Amino acid sequence: MLVDLVAQKKSIPFLGCALQFLTFCVFADSECLLLAVMAFDRYKAISRPLLYTAHMSSRLCSLLVAGVYLVGLTDALIHTTLAFHLCFCWSNEINHFFCDLPLLYLLSCSDIEINELALFTVFGFIELSTISGVLVSYFYIILSVMKIRSPEGRFKAFSTCTSHLTAVSIFQGTILFMYFWPSSSYSLDQDKMTSLFYTLVIPTLNPLIYSLQNKDVKEALQKLRSKRCL
Repeated sequence: MLVDLVAQKKSIPFLGCALQFLTFCVFADSECLLLAVMAFDRYKAISRPLLYTAHMSSRLCSLLVAGVYLVGLTDALIHTTLAFHLCFCWSNEINHFFCDLPLLYLLSCSDIEINELALFTVFGFIELSTISGVLVSYFYIILSVMKIRSPEGRFKAFSTCTSHLTAVSIFQGTILFMYFWPSSSYSLDQDKMTSLFYTLVIPTLNPLIYSLQNKDVKEALQKLRSKRCL
């Protein structure tokens, strides 16, 4: 997108489009799965804080991250292979800023029934698994928090989850809206706005969302606010 803003020739080769979508799909799938892993991590931290370092060891964290990216790569290879084996009717201007799956389906003159079936089954399974993992983790988190007697302890436990819940709601809600919308009601302008939101806006907001619960960041914001008041 940054290249297209300044380039005179705003085109992308077929192989470049495939590589671009593959890379995007790997990281989009991985973020979905990482959000579920983070929910499990928070469950371990809140339910048994004294045993957290023993349960969530460096080896387990490395295996979880490796598994996340392995699943993301597998899913990306499936969708990329199916999408770029289609026949495309034309190669004129594409009113978009990257090669996205709904756009490729729109440009194809082949039967995309298998592609849509793969999207709803494979990616749908990943979405269902991650959302279910988040919900189950937070169910047990709520049970653990309810056992805390002091209101301050409950508030502190819940406050550690607000940033993660915010990120899950924004990202998962956008992905579900984007890829599970009926193809009959597909709109290119709607696709662009939604894609812009989860490729640029959400990654930009994530550091802010996660850092607001950080003690040092809170103190820095309070100092900045006090300086402005003076």
